Formats: sequence, C-alpha cells, structure tokens
Amino acid sequence: MNSENIIQGNSYRFTVLTERLVRLEYSVSGHFEDRTTQMVQNRQFDKPDFQVFKNRNNHQIEIVTKFVHLYYDGGEFSPATLYIDAAYNYGTYMSRWYFGEKIKKNLKGTARTLDKADGEIPLEDGLMTKDGFSYLDDSQSFILADNKFEVRDFPEMDYYYFAYGHDFEGTLKDYYKLTGATPLIPRYALGNWWSRYWPYTQDTYKSLFERFNKEKIPISVAVMDMDWHLVHDVPARFGSGWTGYTWNKKLFPDHRKLIQWLHAQGKHVTVNDHPAAGIRAFEKAYPQVAKRLGLNVDAEEPALFDFQNPKYRDAYFEDVHRPLEKDGIDFWWIDWQQGQNRSSKQVDPLWLLNHYVYHDNDKQHPGNGLTLSRYGGPGSHRYPLGFSGDTVASWKSLAFQPYFTATASNIGYTWWSHDIGGHMKGAYDSELTLRWMQFGVFSPINRLHSSENPFMGKEPWNFDENVRQPMMKFLRLRSSLVPYLDTANYLTHQDGKPLVEPMYYQNPDDKEAYAVRNQYYFGSELIVAPITSPADAVTEEAETKAWLPKGNWYDFFTGVKYEGDTYVNVHRSQDNYPVFVKAGGIVPLNSNYMENVENLPEKLDIRVYPGQANQYILVEHQGSSVAKTIFDFDGEARLNINVQDANHIIPENRKFNILACGNVANEHTHTQQIVWNENTNSQSVKLEFQTDNELVKSLVFEKIQHSKVSFDLKSEIWKQLGKDTNVAQKVSYLNSLGNANLAAMLIELVIA
Repeated sequence: MNSENIIQGNSYRFTVLTERLVRLEYSVSGHFEDRTTQMVQNRQFDKPDFQVFKNRNNHQIEIVTKFVHLYYDGGEFSPATLYIDAAYNYGTYMSRWYFGEKIKKNLKGTARTLDKADGEIPLEDGLMTKDGFSYLDDSQSFILADNKFEVRDFPEMDYYYFAYGHDFEGTLKDYYKLTGATPLIPRYALGNWWSRYWPYTQDTYKSLFERFNKEKIPISVAVMDMDWHLVHDVPARFGSGWTGYTWNKKLFPDHRKLIQWLHAQGKHVTVNDHPAAGIRAFEKAYPQVAKRLGLNVDAEEPALFDFQNPKYRDAYFEDVHRPLEKDGIDFWWIDWQQGQNRSSKQVDPLWLLNHYVYHDNDKQHPGNGLTLSRYGGPGSHRYPLGFSGDTVASWKSLAFQPYFTATASNIGYTWWSHDIGGHMKGAYDSELTLRWMQFGVFSPINRLHSSENPFMGKEPWNFDENVRQPMMKFLRLRSSLVPYLDTANYLTHQDGKPLVEPMYYQNPDDKEAYAVRNQYYFGSELIVAPITSPADAVTEEAETKAWLPKGNWYDFFTGVKYEGDTYVNVHRSQDNYPVFVKAGGIVPLNSNYMENVENLPEKLDIRVYPGQANQYILVEHQGSSVAKTIFDFDGEARLNINVQDANHIIPENRKFNILACGNVANEHTHTQQIVWNENTNSQSVKLEFQTDNELVKSLVFEKIQHSKVSFDLKSEIWKQLGKDTNVAQKVSYLNSLGNANLAAMLIELVIA
C-alpha cells in the first residue's frame, strides 16, 4: 500500500485508495493486515487528493475527498462512532452511511447456486446501489498470498467503502483493480455446449455428435456428466458412486479414441467431478495416491477429501487429474454441493477448489485456463466459469435467469453458465425450451443441459418442426456471434466491462432503466429484451415489454427501425427474438458457423446500421497475440477499416462482407466484399443504405396471416391498415377490435 494514503491510530487505520474508495480497519490488538486476501488482491492505487482534520467539531478524525466526507469519533467502529457522507443527492435527505448498516437500495449481486430453484431466489448484496454508495466486508476472508490460504493472525474489522454514485462501470473497474481482473476465457467456451446427465455409451456419444454435424448444429464443448466414471458398479462398502475418477469401461471401452475423435472434430471435452468423497480404493489411481499419502492399502484406507492439505492436492492433481488430462480432458466441471467451511479455521472447500483447480488448468493451458464451478462470494470472478446449478424446467425459472445473469455484474461475476432449458421436473413445453435456448444464445455461456430423464433431452430433433428449425437457426447464430463475443471477452478482461450489463449501467438517471429488470446490454452494440412467457393463443406470438433508450434502434432480425426514449410492447414469433442494434451499430459475424470457433475466421460478415457515428474495435487473440480491426463509421455512408496485426494472426486475404443494414430486411441488405492483406491494412468503403417501404407492410401481413381470427376479420384489418390514414387513426382502429393482444402486436409495427 501507499503509505501516503494511510491515516492510522493505535486501533484504527483508514486507507484512501481513491477519492471514492476508502478502506476502514479497526483492530483491538493494533495489528492490521497488509497481505492479500480471498477478496482483495491489490491495494496499490495512485495517491488521491484528500484532506485530514483531527479533533475538529467534536470529531477525532475527518477525511474529506471530492466525493467522501468521513467522520470518526474514536473507539470501536459502530454506527455511533463512524459515519460517511457521500457527495450525492440520491437520498431523500442525505447520502449518509452509518458504519455496518445495511444499504436499503442495493441493486443486488448474485447467489451461490440456483439448485432446485423454481423461480426467484434471494440474492446477496452487490456493489451497485441507488443511494450511490456501498460497502464490502472483508473481515472474515482468509489470507490468500503466495498461492496459499491462511487464517488471519489477528482479527479485525476490515471494510471497503465505495462512493461512486451512479458511475456503475467506474465502480466495477476499481473493484476489479482491488480484487483482480477477470481472466480472458478460452474462445471455444463462447460457442455452444452440449451437456446432459445421461449414461451415454461410446458409440451413442459419437453418433450424437455425428448427428449434430449432419444437422449442421455447431457444438464447441462436449460435457460428460456423471456416468463417464464408475457409478453403479462401485462396491457397496465404499459408499456412493457420486465421486469417481475411473472410466466406466462398459460404457466407454476406448475413451481415448472417443476423445481423440471429438478433438479432431474441433470439440473440447470436460467431465463432471463431484470431489467430496475423496479418492477411494476402487479407483485406478488409488495405488499412486496411497503411496504419496502413506495410506494403508490392505485396509483400503481412503484419501479423505482435504483440499486444505497440500499433500492431498498434489495427489488430486498429479495422480488423479493429470493422467485423465493426458487422455484428453481439457478442463473440469467441479460440482461441489456439500456446503461451506465447518469452522473459522477451515476455508470454504468451494474456494479451495475454485482457486487451485482453475490455476492448475491455467498452468496446463497458459492463458486458456478454465473451470466450471459454483460462485463462492466476492472475488470468485477470478475463476471462471460459473455453474448456476440444477433449476426446475419452468417459465418461472426462465423468467428469473435474465435478471439473475445481468445483476451478477454488480459484484463483478460476469461469466454465468446456466442449465439452458432447465435441468429437472417440469413438463414437455417446446416453446419454453426454445425461448430458453434463445436466451442462452444471448447470454454469457450457452450450455444446454438436462437431467437423467429420457424425455428431457434438448436435441432439436426431439421437437416439432415449428420449434426445431428456430432452435437450429439460433444455435448457428451463437457460433456466428463468437467474433463479437470474444471482443467483449477481451474488454471484460482488459477494461472490466461485462458482456451483460443491466440497463441502468449506461442510463443511470432514467427510472425506466431500473424497471426493466430482465433487459440488458449484450456487448457494446446490442440490447436484449428476453421473452419469458408463452405466446398468446390468438396472435401466436409472445410479448415482452422493452424500454429503448434515446436514439434509434434496429431489430437485429428484421431490420425494422424503432425510435427510442420509450417503452415498446414487443411481439415475436418463435422464429424471432427481441434483440436491438443501436444506430451506428457494427456487428461482426462469422458466416461459416460450422467452423471451429477457435480458428480466426477467413470470412467475416460485418453488419453496419445507419444513423449515428460509431467506432467498433474487433479484438481477436491467439495465445498472447492480439489483433485489432478498427471500424470507423461516419453514421451515413463511409466506413473506414484499419487492421492492426503485428503478430500476423489474422488469416491471409481475409474477406469482409460489409452489409448495410437497417430500414430493410437483413436478408436483403446491400453487400460489398473487400479483401484484406498485409499490404492494404487500411481501406475505406462507401455504403448504400436502402429503405424498403414494403418491409413493415410485409411484416404486418405476415402477423395477420398467422393470427387465429376469422378470414373475414383478417381481410378487414388489412383493408383498414392500407387506407391513407395517419398513425393515430390506425391505432384507434386496432384498439376497437376488442382483442388487446392482437391490437398491441400490430400497433408495434404501425408505430415503427
């Protein structure tokens, strides 16, 4: 720490980290902690401007910055001895926090798991508040220094007070500086994942992926749940087969061959690990483990799970994991469900697992480390990815997940992976599965999953044709989006900007931004308003209420333009989803969606939308090498492209298909193709944006066509909407129909 930032007495210490971030410590012993902890990894901040006053106006200490005024009256920290005023006017009277008091207008953070959740669950507090100030209590966290967890030598109160107002992105950026950056996740993790709790055989698993290839459904991660290892064949004397590390040869007679085949198909492989039962005598690795730990082999003495013990960790990684990784396991799905630490001297096993398993994998794959595990509390973002647990397959569960995902950014936890489609219970509902899958495509990680029930598989061919085709369309879109997603991945790591942000991050003074809980920014160019309820029986379209900020917005799928600064009742068929691109938006897509997502594409579709000047920087990386393609758009007709690729990782003679979108259906956009090579790394393109006056008309016709009303009424509606009347008259007519959902569906387009 910078000693110039510290104000200290016998039992107190204040550290002014920034003008808006202050550390508060109280120690009876007078010993203060300077080592890094589970949560805090850095306290080296530049010296901010502040003043200190002692024994003024009956206060022992006052600390004043541009944004904070701290008052301390001596003695143990309490609401009576310490309070802080923030320089904001968001409260009714004043923005004051009395030490230790819960902040009522907290915008929440996240939770450890969604296991068995059927709808909303309580969330822990996050950093963002409507009050403009918040705090984190680090008093109980263990020391985490030099790759070791240790109990604090001396107990103390150890708090961090944040007063960033409604600068939510600024809050998060300094939180990451304090607690450590989110690692760059592997590019392959951004594609589609196939995961199912099911006793596949080697042949059926291979056949499944051959079917995916045949159907042109891109999958980048193959997840093997429980039955890859011995489960039901474990002798009863050893207890449950839930924990296991020995391949089930009945199901997988030559697992290496299968994994090699999956790798050759461009898939990465992970397997489920429930580590709680330790390593027992029936395991293939047991002799090596027993030798390392000095166990009684004749008595079949188990290696009890003890991740706080370095010798056990060595056995776990070197004797158990390493041979399996040599067989081709790329990373581990750590499924810890056994609760937290049992005493103040024991570290939460989830923390131990997340830390050591992630870093071990990163050591095996430098810069490409990955694990799939549960959230352990603030600081857990350093060990991506998050596995949210086994949710109930219901509309209530789906309705909660967009809010849950976006709000997790309030505590810096940005890489949630859900059981897309729901894990258990529920009933067959093809529309629910489709809408969940569409949300999965526009969420951090798209991992399809289900329980061991023969009727719960998420394979698109299990569903009727009306749902099957949109499912495949959206899974292909997810693969196409990887260049856009990986750019956001880089920005999360480098700049602390999440892929998924609540709407109030960029619109903090608009009350509407707080009201649309399920709506979120998806990267720098898109807004998503998920559909979380079934379609109307008459219109056969689902409705959601979206709020569009100021400016113009374009439907990502149809090209229809919407004016912002208003609510819109959005109606979408099963083939469509509410995704909006900002005016001036630039969205890169890989046109070859079946390509291995780890490869940088040879051809990119660059969608450009008119109406606002914009710069978009496409960031691509291979190992530690980074290339940037800078797109500068003047908002009207000129797009300049500049490529910066010092390490030559971009494919030679890359082709850009430049698509002038907006005001015209995307499939009818004006397209130009340019070729980049190292001799022409800067080019300028003139765009021709077309206006299709028939676009909205054709969409209106389509919506009327599919509505379940009489042919006569359809004809009458079409006739009335075709008259030369103004928008208000058309809206008035539609509202007279007596069917609110039908009227609202058509009004959306009439206004557009």
